[in-house]
Amino acid sequence: MIGDDGRTPDLDTLAIRAGGLRSPFNEHSEALFATVSFVHESAAMAAKRFTGEEPGYIYSRFTNPTVDMFERRLAALEGAPAALATASGMAAITTLAMTVCSAGDHIVTSGSVFGSTLNVLGAPVMGKFGVTCEVVPSTSLDAWAQAIRPGTRLVFLETPSNPMADVFDIAAIAEMARKVGATFAVDNCFCTPALQRPLALGADVVVHSASKHLDGQGRVMGGALVGSEEFCRERAYGFLRTTGASMAPFNAWVALKGMETLPLRMRAHSENALALARWLSAHPGVERVHYPFLESHPGATLARRQQSGGGAVLSFSVRGGREEAWRVIDAVRILSITGNLGDVKSTITHPATTTHGRMSAAAREAAGIGESLIRVAVGLESQEDLRADLARGLGQL
Repeated sequence: MIGDDGRTPDLDTLAIRAGGLRSPFNEHSEALFATVSFVHESAAMAAKRFTGEEPGYIYSRFTNPTVDMFERRLAALEGAPAALATASGMAAITTLAMTVCSAGDHIVTSGSVFGSTLNVLGAPVMGKFGVTCEVVPSTSLDAWAQAIRPGTRLVFLETPSNPMADVFDIAAIAEMARKVGATFAVDNCFCTPALQRPLALGADVVVHSASKHLDGQGRVMGGALVGSEEFCRERAYGFLRTTGASMAPFNAWVALKGMETLPLRMRAHSENALALARWLSAHPGVERVHYPFLESHPGATLARRQQSGGGAVLSFSVRGGREEAWRVIDAVRILSITGNLGDVKSTITHPATTTHGRMSAAAREAAGIGESLIRVAVGLESQEDLRADLARGLGQL
């Protein structure tokens, strides 16, 4: 989306205007094309579209105007040539791994990722196809340099990570991956392109769960891969078209409209979360707070270099164990007890028994996810109300 003066619009404008397609009716709001198939003018046209000789919409499992608009807008926000929408964030990660890797290949991933991600990249899924996965339990660049080697085909991480808010040096790890010819993918779910653009720092692919901040109100499932035209439209598209893990047009339309307010929301989420993190740090019932823009965070300098805001998600350890953590969670009246995040409504969960409960105890310990840890995805409610809600339980410790 380039203006007449050759200038690319700012992020706030792209979030509202990029990627739009108008039908002959000239609607102002993006249209929802709720259709399974598309009609052709002739048998010859149908044949050409099915073979790819002629562009055009065929079947909503792999071609739909509303999904196209979602992909175009997200690609513009990430500063990428293309994006590929999927049914969920996990569908995006599965598509990524199955596109990049073959039997005998090697994956390197951070241990600080969503628990289901480790299941896909590791033995339960990719391991069945003869792919090995090495988990790096550290942000140390030396540890990553030792793990990435010839034969590594995929390097994957989240930054900031879920739920410990670990921050990884995207540019440095990108260089390591590039030297061995590996595809480097970064899950940008916590920051979104409103706060961080991994492709500009050297990543090859950006992964999204559109169910989170892109939608912004916890309404629909969706995911996406963002990167080059060659990766998204030629390599990954073939896998998605065949297997069918595609985004529904309605879900694409909801997320597309959600992105219109993404920059505003992410700035507000970040401001609210940082204020709450500072308040929790001073509370006597709290042992430690994990938030990337908190002054005490070991990766704060790197986070401020890579990100324009800290994002919505923080975690903290209470004094005690599971019983004390559950007591704090059970005392809330405003925060929602749910494993989801990226919502305007603040949510709270106990990662060790919910979002990361399927990980082995050893893997959780290596990732720092203890029984006393609580994760809060800070929404847009009043700061005073959020503090009072958490203070109710913390005061019982």
